Amino acid sequence: MSTETRVQAPANVASDWDIHTHQDKELVKGLGLTSATMLVMGSMIGSGIFIVSAEIAREVNSPALLIGAWLVTGFMTIVGALSYGELAAMMPRAGGQYVYLREGLGPLWGFLYGWTLFLVIQTGTIAAVGVAFGKFLGVFVPSVSSSNWIVHFWKVPPIHVGPMVLGNMDVGLNTQNLAAIVIVIALSVINIFGIKTGAFIQNIFTAAKVSALLGLVLLGLFLGRNAQALAANFYGSFWRNASLGTLHDIGGGVLVSTLTVLAVAQVGSLFSADAWNNVTFTAGEVKNPNRNLPLSLALGTGVVIALYIGCNFVYLNVLPLDGIANGATILERGIKHATEDRVATAALTQMFGASGGLLMAAAIMLSGFGCNNGLILAGARVYYAMAKDGLFFRSVARLHPTYKTPAVSLMVQMVWTCVLCVSGTYGQLLDYIIFAVLVFYILTIVGLFVLRRTHAHAERPYRAIGYPVLPAIYIVMALFIDVVLLRYKPQYTWPGLCIVLLGIPVYFAWKTSAPRGVKS
Repeated sequence: MSTETRVQAPANVASDWDIHTHQDKELVKGLGLTSATMLVMGSMIGSGIFIVSAEIAREVNSPALLIGAWLVTGFMTIVGALSYGELAAMMPRAGGQYVYLREGLGPLWGFLYGWTLFLVIQTGTIAAVGVAFGKFLGVFVPSVSSSNWIVHFWKVPPIHVGPMVLGNMDVGLNTQNLAAIVIVIALSVINIFGIKTGAFIQNIFTAAKVSALLGLVLLGLFLGRNAQALAANFYGSFWRNASLGTLHDIGGGVLVSTLTVLAVAQVGSLFSADAWNNVTFTAGEVKNPNRNLPLSLALGTGVVIALYIGCNFVYLNVLPLDGIANGATILERGIKHATEDRVATAALTQMFGASGGLLMAAAIMLSGFGCNNGLILAGARVYYAMAKDGLFFRSVARLHPTYKTPAVSLMVQMVWTCVLCVSGTYGQLLDYIIFAVLVFYILTIVGLFVLRRTHAHAERPYRAIGYPVLPAIYIVMALFIDVVLLRYKPQYTWPGLCIVLLGIPVYFAWKTSAPRGVKS
């Protein structure tokens, strides 16, 4: 990754964000390049790569488009990370993306991001990964299941509002989401005991799951090749259904049809590659952030995307596309279906029998645990930064007197996440998240263009590679995906948009009630 010579601002030009540096002096600089890169990779690698290829395969019904969905996600993720690197090096402040939106587009946009992050994006992701942990714990303990209810409060019936179908979910405590709640509480408490403690746990679990992914790729490519799967997925059939997938009401020709199918399928792959921006939330605790933040973003996203694409080639090498879509393995007596889209488990079961499936399930549980540690650690820093600006509960700005961590913020995040754990399934949580995530990625990269104009003389230790072409391409691609999702998954995307818009009156109410002297 290249950098450019630093551009110094004239002596009489002050950065608008300089007045916020006081909040970072309270924090401990405990993250080096290795820990920052591990946080990027650890936050990205959760349970998604082991699960969502089943849903993508059902959506696209094509081996080529399955790989295409991950390639598009990889391109967007790396371009987004390279663009964020410039903002991170300019403004290495606690809160990360919240700060970039606040300074680039105004405090309203920063608040809307923090509001949505708290209600849906961060807490919803933590809840979804926690529920997936419980899903794979059920491989070892069958009593841990989404159908094994401890307390069933009610079933929300489907409500039809125009093109949307709202509700249609069970609310209550079952053994699967109880497992999620337990790890959320445990990791939230652990992260109170210092940034170095959280980073130590993150480094261990990230190293373990990167090794597990690399092992899956190497084993699948060299030892697990299955003649039936290769014939079904590659020999003359790789491009089958590449123009339509499962959507048959699309006009505009083959190209538009293919792009639309890919956009719909992006929900799973974008979710699996998301959270790379979490390292920016902890910028106030990163050593030498001008160098380490952009470098960790580039290294972390590059490694993870390469592993993700490799994993999907492994799935196609080991299982026929129908087997991927149904979580199934090829056996001498036909196809045996695995439950709940456990694609990676099915792949290792195909290669090594029952012991392989158990090994993969254990690796996925470790992966989810480490992912949630990174998400919990990072997310709390955003609400802390918002509280410092008078845009969140003032008590959330308090640090632990000994460990200098945002303890109150960690606890508030924990409570809301536990509520989400009992109010939806893994798939429902995933679908609600990704639309809102893309909206704010688009706005943040728009803010990069704005800051290039309004703060042309600001110090930029690193400048986004490919600017302005690559960031502009990202914006166009993300806008296209969001528009397609509004059309084809309205039951999930419109509620997400409503949550964002609901934050506007909340912002003005909070701003009006903020004490004098607090910048908002």
